[in-house]
Amino acid sequence: MSRPRRGRKYLIALVGLPARGKTFTARKLAGYLAWLGYPTRVFNVGERRRTVLGPGQHHEFFDPANRDASEQRRRLAEDALDDAMRFLRGDGRIALHDATNTTRERRDAIRARCAAEDRELLFVEIVNQDPAVIEANLRETKLSSPDYAGVDAEAALRDFRARIAHYESVYETLSEDEGAWLRIVDRGRRVDIHEMYGWIPGRIVSFLTNLQVTRRPVWLTRHGESAWNVLGRIGGDSELSPRGREYAKSLAAYVRERFGPSSDLDVWTSTLRRTRETAAPLGIEPGQWKALDEIDAGVCDGMTYTEIERSMPAEFEARRRDKFHYRYPRGESYQDVVQRVDRVLIELERYRTPVLVIAHRAVLRALTAYFLQLPPAETPHLPMPLHHVLQLTPTAYGCEEERVALAPQVADH
Repeated sequence: MSRPRRGRKYLIALVGLPARGKTFTARKLAGYLAWLGYPTRVFNVGERRRTVLGPGQHHEFFDPANRDASEQRRRLAEDALDDAMRFLRGDGRIALHDATNTTRERRDAIRARCAAEDRELLFVEIVNQDPAVIEANLRETKLSSPDYAGVDAEAALRDFRARIAHYESVYETLSEDEGAWLRIVDRGRRVDIHEMYGWIPGRIVSFLTNLQVTRRPVWLTRHGESAWNVLGRIGGDSELSPRGREYAKSLAAYVRERFGPSSDLDVWTSTLRRTRETAAPLGIEPGQWKALDEIDAGVCDGMTYTEIERSMPAEFEARRRDKFHYRYPRGESYQDVVQRVDRVLIELERYRTPVLVIAHRAVLRALTAYFLQLPPAETPHLPMPLHHVLQLTPTAYGCEEERVALAPQVADH
């Protein structure tokens, strides 16, 4: 791969056998890149097959010796690639081709297409050789597939294992002469990187080499109500109010009930006083992150929104019109916050054990928008009230969300 020029558009083609986590990886990567601000979309060949042909194809459909079915699968893969290229000709910056792409012939065809359309091509190969992990993937994701609706679980598993065997019979792993690629073996036990240059490929490498597919929750909560919350002032480094201190005790009791005394829970806070005071009753030494500090309100720090509207009406109106991109004078925007908490997000994805993050409204909105894969414009408007715990549990095809209110309840600030 030649070193990419600024502003280039990318096709990322997944490679690997079924039930290795390609779709999970593609969706997580697409969500991450979109969260960073790059228009990104996944083009899944399996979903296209079910849309065009209907669900329910048995393993014989995936037999390479079945010429008619092989031709249908080739056309479906090419149609998905057509859609990806169409997306990149428009406003799209990064497209993911989510398919097996297990043969050199198929990958060469993708390369030729990218060369013809002047697009950068990256392959991401997912390899897993652990039978227990493969079996868990089969049971967690494939039994609920529309392909096996109404089918006995054991019969479905036998059929899907036969499907895997068909792909194994023709599988050719990536070679060094196939340009830029990343290979992840056994959930990150080994990572091979080949000719990955540039900012976007670098972010992809950083994200995927830390991504864990272990099902485990992330807990988010704002600090307890602060003295400045009571006054309606933004920013600052004030202490907790009496009700905020009550919340810190309620949070500690809730965490002890959920996790027990021998928990492997990690607690992260910002460097600001109100988050550290909220964490104190937990009895767990928190990790402090400067990157988790609240959005910098610049010259508006310490003001109320009423004061900003009265003394700086143009700034107030600019923020109202586009809250995500608006930057406080000498301060930050939500877009800046996303870039700042990127390092925290990478570390969250690396963890295999639960993490409780005690931080601030703008920062938690940015993190939640990533996990829920929401567009940037929605980020500043996510509900993030005081004295609530938000539990987010990433799954293969989305993210489960649960909110719990703890005492004492206060007005949202």
